[in-house]
Parts: sequence; C-alpha cells; structure tokens
Amino acid sequence: MMTTITLLVVSYFLGAIPSGYIITKRLKGFDIRSKGSGNPGAANVYRVVGKWPGIATFFCDALKGASVVALVKYFAPAAEYLPMLCGFVAICGHMWTIFLKFKGGKGVATSCGVFGALLPIPTAIALACFGIVVWRTGRISPGSILAAIVLPACSYFVGGYPLQYSVLATVIGLIVIYKHIPNIKRMLNKSELAFEDGSKKKDENK
Repeated sequence: MMTTITLLVVSYFLGAIPSGYIITKRLKGFDIRSKGSGNPGAANVYRVVGKWPGIATFFCDALKGASVVALVKYFAPAAEYLPMLCGFVAICGHMWTIFLKFKGGKGVATSCGVFGALLPIPTAIALACFGIVVWRTGRISPGSILAAIVLPACSYFVGGYPLQYSVLATVIGLIVIYKHIPNIKRMLNKSELAFEDGSKKKDENK
C-alpha cells in the first residue's frame, strides 16, 4: 500500500515539473505564460523562444510521462493497473501543476510519453497524424486534437492492448480536447496562432 501511495505521489510531482517554464526562464529570463498563448507547453515555447527550446520542452515533458510508467513497472511489476493510474496522475500533474498555481500545459507531450510506453503502436500512428496535420495547416492545435481522437480509436483495434489502456486513452483524449477549447474557438474565428520558430521571428524583426 505504501509503495502504491509513494509511486502515485512521485508520479504527480514528476508530471508537475514545468519544463517549458524552467527552460524559458533559464534561457530568456521571463515567464513563458506572459507571452504568446500564455501556455507553458512546448508549442508556445517553440512559438515564443525558438525551435530548439520548444523541442527540448516537448522531449522533457514526454520523458516525464514515459519515466513514470517505467518507474512503476520497475518497482511494482505485479501491479496490473498501477502503470496506467500513475500515468494518469502524471498527466494531471502536468495539466494542473502545483508549481505554477495549478495552471499547467495541455498534456499533449506528457500524454505522448505515457502512451508511448503503454500503447506504442497507436501512439506512433497518432504522432504521424499529428505531424501531417501540423505540416499541412501550420497550426499545432488541430494536430493535437486529431491525435487525441486517433490514439484512443486506434488503441481499441490495433495491437491487442489491455482494454483499460484504451479506456484511459479515451479519458485523456477527452480532457486534452477540453483543454483545447480556446484553440477551437480561435480556429473558428480564424485567429489561431501559427506554429512558427520564435527565434527566427525575432531575428526578422531586428
């Protein structure tokens, strides 16, 4: 019981590490929430600070999710449901981080890490769809929303994974879409922010 509680607590705090905030603060000295969309996730870091900080943020956020699943499988290999439960807690930690007054990112990268460990084939398919949509539209939010739909849909039919993983993917997908409601409104108004390299944009404005 204590092992379970400890792993759940560790999962939350790992997920809650605000990678984008830390990277931006150390590189540029400002709060990423004060720029662009105001979100501390990888897309806004990419858009405001630049390509490599954005990629680093995505990698760190995804690593948080994957490391939680790996940690649980190592310390509690017999606990069938604990990897998905801790993964869920880590994603919630990212979305509602205690370090930023419970206002975190939208969970896309951290979910990618969690489900990359739990549902590798559906996650790869969802990532491919994400990449194609971002490439075609120049906007990251449509790709994120589509990935949130494709991942759970594929998980029910591809790979023969446990049903509970698919149910978790569905729940997280719905939460991710809910977190993107402001983006959906901007897309409908044709005012959604472009996915562009913030460092290049600043160079062009000099």
